[in-house]
Amino acid sequence: MVNGLLIKFMSKSIFRTKSVDKILADVASGYSDGEHSGNHLTKALNVKDLTLMGIAAVVGAGIFSTIGEASFHGGPGVTILFVITAITCGFSALCYAEFASRIPVAGSAYTYAYASFGELIAWIIGWDLLMEYAIGNIAVAISWSTYFVNLLIGFGINVPAWLTMDYFSAFKAHEQVQQLTASHKLADITDALKEGAAAWNNAPGIGDFKLIANIPALLIVVIITYLVYVGIKETKRATNGMVILKIAIVIGVIVVGFFYVTPANWHPFMPNGFGGVMKGVSGVFFAYIGFDAISTTAEECQNPQRDLPRGMIYSLIICTVLYILIALVLTGMVSYKDLAVGDPLAFVFTKVGLTKISGIISFSAVIATASVLLIFQLGQPRIWMSMSRDGLLPKVFSRIHPKFHTPSFATIVTGFVVAIPALFLNLTVVTDLTSIGTLFAFVLVCGGVLLLPREAATKGRFHLPYINAKYIAPVVFIAGAIIFWQPMIDLFTGANAHENFPFFLFIILSAALTIASFVKNLSLIPVLGLLSCFYLMTQLGYDNWIRFIGWLVIGLVIYVSYGYTHSKLGNKASATHQTSVWIAFVGALLAIAGVFIFVHTNDTLVEVLDVIVAGCVGFLAVYLVSAAFFNASERKKPI
Repeated sequence: MVNGLLIKFMSKSIFRTKSVDKILADVASGYSDGEHSGNHLTKALNVKDLTLMGIAAVVGAGIFSTIGEASFHGGPGVTILFVITAITCGFSALCYAEFASRIPVAGSAYTYAYASFGELIAWIIGWDLLMEYAIGNIAVAISWSTYFVNLLIGFGINVPAWLTMDYFSAFKAHEQVQQLTASHKLADITDALKEGAAAWNNAPGIGDFKLIANIPALLIVVIITYLVYVGIKETKRATNGMVILKIAIVIGVIVVGFFYVTPANWHPFMPNGFGGVMKGVSGVFFAYIGFDAISTTAEECQNPQRDLPRGMIYSLIICTVLYILIALVLTGMVSYKDLAVGDPLAFVFTKVGLTKISGIISFSAVIATASVLLIFQLGQPRIWMSMSRDGLLPKVFSRIHPKFHTPSFATIVTGFVVAIPALFLNLTVVTDLTSIGTLFAFVLVCGGVLLLPREAATKGRFHLPYINAKYIAPVVFIAGAIIFWQPMIDLFTGANAHENFPFFLFIILSAALTIASFVKNLSLIPVLGLLSCFYLMTQLGYDNWIRFIGWLVIGLVIYVSYGYTHSKLGNKASATHQTSVWIAFVGALLAIAGVFIFVHTNDTLVEVLDVIVAGCVGFLAVYLVSAAFFNASERKKPI
């Protein structure tokens, strides 16, 4: 009785959903505009534009950097990893396509979660997307600065290091050089340390404060933000131009490279076995990030229900083909043992004597990173806008410019959020942190599709193929248990149990979905997408999980203090409801704190308390899942 009432309360408060009809009606009436003036976004994108935008977002700096390390570990077999990752992303892309065809509005995974899981999960995924786009763009801006400076050096233009480096890297290099010099370890002073120390010593200052900043990173963010601000048509033209140039260069590199391939370098195909191939999963997945960003442009598509799914799928297929061909060329031109470098494409062409090609690759890297920055700067303001139109953020974030028809205030805020950190920070962990945020969004989108009511196929609109997972899911679970038998044993016998905690969650989720698939006849594609993405999350390291959870906790504070009370779905919530949410929120924080203490200490008392903490977390998780499915209980049978 009490459990049923609690679940019902949660479903009508923090898990209240926004119907698809309500979402579409709000957009059609101009409700998306912060001033309720009826201003709309401009519908200017077709399937060609969306495909090019998807390629622009996916083919970025990753193909010029992370592919080298992955090839070093996996050898020519890294091509298999690109196929596996493409299939994993393909499951998610099909789920995004299903949502995009049903809910063709800006907001991407945030809006999809609002319609399926409810408000709290929608807020969590929206907050996650803000982290993904912001940190990813900061990293891309810093990478662009590095490629741009190297390109200038190739033309004989030398920019002072204190204008192209962040403050903290220069300070750290200066300190390390002083320490190594004092201890007479001059041989340990690398070129990077010398450059950083020189930047610190040569930089002007105000008192003891050195004026050191990454000016190129700031400038590219300002330029891209201006393009996004002045209109979708201008953004489309810039994107299409950069992508066509980028693809032409990449294809040219592939064609030229094949003439220098030595087939003997492809043997053995997997020198370090399948385990060596999988070591590059983080970097390879990072190379695929971005195709989901075009779903934020749904309200600017001429025919979103048809073109958005096609654009995502077409771009993913094209990028996969390019990645496989480049991997084959790289591992065929030189031995995989030589590819543990930061710029593998430029390296292999230099090694075979084609130094001019290396210069072209550097230019292509500048274009590639700029196009990625453009797409993500386009996507983030539309996430702000969608959250604002639902009342979870101040309404100024959903204000649409009367002339340019873009989310003006949100675009400016996005520019500041990216430009200022890019000016002063050096982020060394952004690849994994961005990956975990993206994978989390994929997990929720795939899970959300499982909660959607089944609909008959409609001509001219994408429809996710239904494959009954009733018997296939148990077979996959048993096969996975056989493959991952040793890691499962390590969960209970390993010395660092907390490091394996994400994998433990994966096992629990796999078992739950297997049972649900057998009982509820769930659709196979979203089930496989959810499991494969969550598995990749477990491979990103415990530290990244801690950082990710910390970010979500900050988001929950904002939701409870502002979003919950200002939500347009819950503006009639009683004080009792608000008090209950605060109590639940404090309890969740205590549970998270307990887990954090446990994984960072070896105290016997804490080990005993772990049982209690695990019980609390499990209890909370059961209610979260139960409330989410309670929302769907009155709907038609999920697909």
